[in-house]
Order: sequence, then structure tokens, then C-alpha cells
Amino acid sequence: MAMNQALREAMNDQIRHELYSAYLYLSMAAYFEALNLPGFAHWMRVQAREEVGHAMKFFDHLCDRGERVILQAIEQPPVDFSSPQEAFAQALQHERRVTGLIRNLYQIAVRENDPSSLPLLHWFLEEQIEEEKSVEQILEALRRIGEDGTGLVMMDRELARREAE
Repeated sequence: MAMNQALREAMNDQIRHELYSAYLYLSMAAYFEALNLPGFAHWMRVQAREEVGHAMKFFDHLCDRGERVILQAIEQPPVDFSSPQEAFAQALQHERRVTGLIRNLYQIAVRENDPSSLPLLHWFLEEQIEEEKSVEQILEALRRIGEDGTGLVMMDRELARREAE
């Protein structure tokens, strides 16, 4: 069954958004490397790889449906952040934006009567709950830590333990 043009275009756009997410998290990883916070950098690198995986889910879905993937230009992400807390605040804002994009994709699939795309999009909706929650928890811990260097070092060690999914 051919995919509706609106949904196809929105999924191609989503590939760009997911790859931008990877770019954003790589930029944040570079920022944390510059701060000598390798655990934070590791967490962001794992997150970036996850985002590439998300882009590939859309890529594969389009290919499996016989649709053409059209890759788009990816804008440059921010390079500098005022603090680790601000980097994670931007990450949370970004994840909330992605959640909105996924919800919109789901609504397009429903409107265009494309039940074949709904399982994929439902998976993404569930994934976004997890994405927002994990970033929110780190952000809240950073707020509690404040300017405490010892707390930051402890958190860096904790984030270094994140494993790829």
C-alpha cells in the first residue's frame, strides 16, 4: 500500500529531525569533553547513537513501504552552553519538541488512514516518554547539585556507566 504524500514528506522531515538530534547531542558531547567531564560526554555520545538509530527506523520504514527517502540538510547545532545544567535544559526542550513532532506524525497517519505506520509511531511515542524522563531526572539532579564540584564529579561518574540500548 502506497503511503500518502503528506505522511511520506513528514517522515522524511522526521529523519532530518532525528539526525539533527544526533548532531545536537554530539555537540553537547564535545562541550562536555572540553569541560573534562567524560561521563557527561559519554552519556551524550550514547544519546547521539540512539538518535541515529531512530532516524534509521524511519528510513527503513519508508524503504520497506517502497517509498523514496530524501535526505535533507541538517542545520548546525549550538556549540557552547553556559553550564552542564543549561545543556540538559536545552536537551529537555529539544526532546519535548521531538515529542510534538512525533505526535503530529501520528495524527497525520490517523488522518490519512495509514494503519501500517501506527505501530512504529506508537513505539516512538513510548520512547519519547522515556527520553524526556531520563533528561528531566539528570536536569533535576544538576539543579540540586548547583555549583558543587564534588556533586558534579560524582554525577560524571554515574553518567559514564550508561550503556547503549
